[in-house]
Amino acid sequence: MALARTEPLRHELATALPRRPFSVRFWDGTTLPATDGNGEGPTFTVRSPGAIAQLVRAPGELGLSRAYVTGELEVDDLDKVVAMMDSLLEHRIGRAERARLAIAAIRACGLTRPPRAPAAELRPHGRRHSKERDVRAVRHHYDVSNDFFKLFLDESMTYSCAIFSRGASTLEEAQQAKLDLVCSKLALKEGERVLDVGCGWGSFVMHAAREYGVKAVGITLSEPQARLARERVAQAGLGGQVEIRVADYRELQGERYDAIASIGMVEHVGSNQIDVYARQLASLLDHGGRLLNHGIARLRHGVPEEAGAFTQRYVFPDGVPLQLSRVLLALERAGFVTEHVEGFAHDYYDTLTEWIRRLDAKRERAERLVGEERLRVWRLYLRGARNIFEVGFVSIYQTRAKLG
Repeated sequence: MALARTEPLRHELATALPRRPFSVRFWDGTTLPATDGNGEGPTFTVRSPGAIAQLVRAPGELGLSRAYVTGELEVDDLDKVVAMMDSLLEHRIGRAERARLAIAAIRACGLTRPPRAPAAELRPHGRRHSKERDVRAVRHHYDVSNDFFKLFLDESMTYSCAIFSRGASTLEEAQQAKLDLVCSKLALKEGERVLDVGCGWGSFVMHAAREYGVKAVGITLSEPQARLARERVAQAGLGGQVEIRVADYRELQGERYDAIASIGMVEHVGSNQIDVYARQLASLLDHGGRLLNHGIARLRHGVPEEAGAFTQRYVFPDGVPLQLSRVLLALERAGFVTEHVEGFAHDYYDTLTEWIRRLDAKRERAERLVGEERLRVWRLYLRGARNIFEVGFVSIYQTRAKLG
């Protein structure tokens, strides 16, 4: 009886995907074996007909993401899946094959209505990179839970690339090295006013104030982040030197700073706002003011600017790593002179590896904090992010510039 239910579906899947470095196990115990990979590939377990329904509704990355996030599709080795995902998604299933798959799925699963998208999914609406839309997109990522981030970040709560390549042996040491490197590149001096655009939980502004004696303002779009950052500032006795605000970078008017740090924020700006971003930062500096822009950059040409459906819907809605040349052009148009550029791709690979290790070690606690769907998103996201650094799809750069 079970064989009769899934046999047509397995047949159509085998036809649509003739080369499979993975196997598929269905809810009724039947299996579609791998065709290559020497049996070392991952196994997808289709735990319920709902997984097939998600794939029929949205073939490709979005359907796979939905099925995985809901738990209706399980995998035995996330790392192997991430490593093969690009080649899998390159295989396009034609309309005729898709129609036959849909019919087979309906017969196998008894589908009567389209499934709902997971609760963890966000589809932003409104004008792209408007202030209102950016708030929703950024908060979708950062307002998960402060306690959740504490599970895998270092003690300073620094959520950006650590620098292991200069002798650090722990994540804590590597993040301190990164914070000090930014301060050194900005040549901070006691009493100067410093702005941190996208300050997170305040690690940079606290380090700069404590170690270099500056007065610092940090801005974030996340209210939960800001609350914890203010608590951390108060506990460190830095209330007279550090201010944390909930604000969009475009809202700052009439303020003057000696130096600006933007660490892991430029990826949220977008191609239609990158020139606005550069001009706005320039407007907050006097002649000779310094900028340190630290962000992920896309390396490959001729590929879609936006990230895939999983990243766009579940991780960083509207996040777009621009090419380094585009960021530099925007800075130059705004009057900045680029003085130094340094890449840290391998350091981010190492950072993500450590975040993955720490989160996996605390999976039960993480699931209690954010739920099964969110935890699935983050375990896949961190591995996917590490993979794109490993294969050379992106890198990360620190650019030091001075306002001419």
